[in-house]
Amino acid sequence: MSVWPQLRDSRLVRAGRAPGTVLRCGLMDTMLADLSVSVVLFFEEALDEDRLAAGLARALERVPVFAGRLRTAGGVLEMVCDDSGVPVTCYEVDGTLAEAMGRVTAAGGGLVDPVDAPAARTGGLPLLTVRLTRPSAGGTVLGCSWHHAIGDLQSFMLLLHAWSAAVEGGELPHVELTEDQDALLEKVLPAEDSGRPGFRLPAPAEAAALAREVAAGPRANRTVQVYFGDAELGRMRDGFAAAAGRRLSTGDALLAHVATVIRALDDDREERMVTVPVNVRRPLGLSPGLVGNLLSEIHLPQRPQDGPAALAAALRAAVQDFTTGHLNLRANLAFLESLGRSRLHECVPLGFDPERRRFSFSNWSRFGAYRVSFQGQRPVFFSPAANYPLPWVCWAVEGFHGAGQLATVVLPARLAARLRGTEGRAALHRHRDPADVLPAVVATLPKVL
Repeated sequence: MSVWPQLRDSRLVRAGRAPGTVLRCGLMDTMLADLSVSVVLFFEEALDEDRLAAGLARALERVPVFAGRLRTAGGVLEMVCDDSGVPVTCYEVDGTLAEAMGRVTAAGGGLVDPVDAPAARTGGLPLLTVRLTRPSAGGTVLGCSWHHAIGDLQSFMLLLHAWSAAVEGGELPHVELTEDQDALLEKVLPAEDSGRPGFRLPAPAEAAALAREVAAGPRANRTVQVYFGDAELGRMRDGFAAAAGRRLSTGDALLAHVATVIRALDDDREERMVTVPVNVRRPLGLSPGLVGNLLSEIHLPQRPQDGPAALAAALRAAVQDFTTGHLNLRANLAFLESLGRSRLHECVPLGFDPERRRFSFSNWSRFGAYRVSFQGQRPVFFSPAANYPLPWVCWAVEGFHGAGQLATVVLPARLAARLRGTEGRAALHRHRDPADVLPAVVATLPKVL
């Protein structure tokens, strides 16, 4: 056995039949077509690879786009459900499951095979990869990476739950594929929305600066993970709610707390903007089983003098007002259409603005990551794997065994070091009581604050 992962097996998993469905990528899908998303699930026992592969094949029948390939026809990016297959690789590595958990956000951690999104646009390359790793001390690591043009996290979770049901012999979830997402949105979107697109076209100088930021990301930025227990979150939420004089959700409180702690440690006294992506399936009355990128955004000012309770209250008000009239999807589509598909690669989301330290917060909770079961086992840990270490980005998901919350945040290296220091830890956990009982696995992961 080696400390470096050793390849033991590789296979190409197919459903066994190709429906041949062709899906026209919408403007939002095309905007995201240079990105992939990677996540990792950890299980305490060894999983049978043959059963997993057989279950994945059945799941790909229900969600065939993940086994398909991309192509461009008439200047339009398309997804072809041709059952080209999903590569599944199996590795062995010396060490423990906890040691593997400690590498989940490390560059080159060896837990996922990131999809090469730009190269896959031209066809021939997979849109989903699966990597299974078995530590010598026991357990299984399941690393998955998918092309963002296919869809968002909920789209991937549809596949994951179909995969779980197939392995466990349960009923597979309902899944809908849309052959033309822009046409679907045209039918369901209100005639008018906020009118504020969530994208911008940077001037040449800013575009060059953003390109340098992306290139320098692995050297300049660090990923920090912070675990908040349920009791700690309850005190945080209740304290902010009392100060704000209104009911707040745990997500509201967590975003406000993490953002204000980071700003304070950075001694940042400027007003900044916060961007929060929102799943629009429910506001638009669309099926939760719909595959695709169906996201809008909330954009909020963060004034340091207002404090975390005010930011949490502003977010709660924005979420509650997030009816069809407050969407910006039609504005997004109009902006992108005005550019033309050939220029979509030139524009960037408003949430990506490192010079202005714009904080982007994605809440991945309640998508059911800890309801997944393979051979009777549920994950002990689910986490994003940071493909692109771009600063001022945060994801939150349920913590170990589905309890509490885990915040994964990417920051400039010096600020990340301050967050890991004594002052940063104290500020992050000012709502924690010494008597709080934390999951045992937390003690085995020194990199998790």
